[in-house]
Amino acid sequence: MMGERTGGQDRFFYDFNLDERIPHDHLLRQVDGVLDLSDLRQQLASYYSHTGRPSVDPELMVRMLLIGYCYGIRSERRLCEEVSLNLAYRWFCRLGLEDAVPDHSTFSKNRHGRFRDADLLRTVFDTVVGCCYDEGLIKGEGFATDASYIKADASRQRMVDGPVDWTPAPTQSRAVREYLDALDSNPLARRTQKKVSVTDPMAQWAGDKGPGQFYYSTNYLIDIEHNIIVDVEATPAHRTAEVTSTRTMIDRVETKLDIKPKRLIADTSYGSAAMLEWVVEQKQIEPHIPVWEKAVTTPGIFSRADFTWDNEAECYHCPGGNRLQSGRRNFKNPRSHVTKADTIIYRSSQPECRVCELKTRCCPNTTFRKIARSVHESSRNVARDINETDEYRQSRKDRKKVEVLFAHLKRIMNFDRLRLRGITGASDEFLLAATAQNLKKLARQKYKPPDHGIIAPALC
Repeated sequence: MMGERTGGQDRFFYDFNLDERIPHDHLLRQVDGVLDLSDLRQQLASYYSHTGRPSVDPELMVRMLLIGYCYGIRSERRLCEEVSLNLAYRWFCRLGLEDAVPDHSTFSKNRHGRFRDADLLRTVFDTVVGCCYDEGLIKGEGFATDASYIKADASRQRMVDGPVDWTPAPTQSRAVREYLDALDSNPLARRTQKKVSVTDPMAQWAGDKGPGQFYYSTNYLIDIEHNIIVDVEATPAHRTAEVTSTRTMIDRVETKLDIKPKRLIADTSYGSAAMLEWVVEQKQIEPHIPVWEKAVTTPGIFSRADFTWDNEAECYHCPGGNRLQSGRRNFKNPRSHVTKADTIIYRSSQPECRVCELKTRCCPNTTFRKIARSVHESSRNVARDINETDEYRQSRKDRKKVEVLFAHLKRIMNFDRLRLRGITGASDEFLLAATAQNLKKLARQKYKPPDHGIIAPALC
């Protein structure tokens, strides 16, 4: 017999407990068990007035923002609607069934004011990283770093050729004012740009990822043991800025967590001589990084590896047994042989090359052979030696763990384009996204179901 529902929705009183409606294995219940925002109000106390109408609870806004990044809700208008309708979201935000949800404009007002002035989102991220460290998810043996492009909120139609005359205008956007204020203090703002966005001047034009677009880079530094993001930094999509951010992140982690990795894993973009010198000599970290070789090898022509370095004589020996020296003339005033690129040029002797039988395989189109040697060549050699080890082969596999986090960021969390403008807006979004990723990892590890370890009986 077909059943028919007889109950209605016109009851005046309900016996309802919101906590009982949230499953024990729900993501937000697990995240709530590891999220510590107890110091949030104390940090913001000095940014609120002691008189006047009570404000919206800052913890409520942070919890709502975390929901948006955990579930890929990119619009704050839609976020407010979802929190109003979803029981799990209300429970996580400590809202009852009859409590009102803040207006979406509240987020903008607080983000551009109190939150940035107090560096609140950085504090929340550091707090989550500290919880991961206390749970034993950060070992500090190996760190991996990489960067990924995220589209800026800047249209191609608002692009002009640089440089731009930023004559003070009656009305300027917040991103433009932030850029102009940073011209004197931030080297990234003074970089040369061929194409500039008048909407977001700090964004970098790039076309190597497809059609030309303005991008920012999110830079991750992760601990490879459990893929925990130990630091994140926002930069324009520029290789030099990305490499420089790695130094900032390593120093910041060492200061806050007192952790310095044994090895640093990265791709060839981080294999410049200056970067390897900083890693090896200043930080005493093993560089599991491919060396960035600028020399171009031609088939049938001796490569740089065919020349032997003589450390005592400070010269190269070519396959024919002749020397390549940095200075063959004596000057009254001593001159530095170091070029602007921090290299020393070693040249062979023209008379020796003229009669050499191997000239066609060494310098067929020039009268002599020259080799540029970096002043940081010793650190480059350390990296080359590590690249031949089995540990480095494992590091190449571990390096892909950063790419997994970027794929999760863009495909699962729906984070492929920024909503906020300016470098501070990009930093706010990257911090919240990294915080959400760490919270998910921490919750899964802490509330992981027990492994009962059912063992199959031994065969007789």
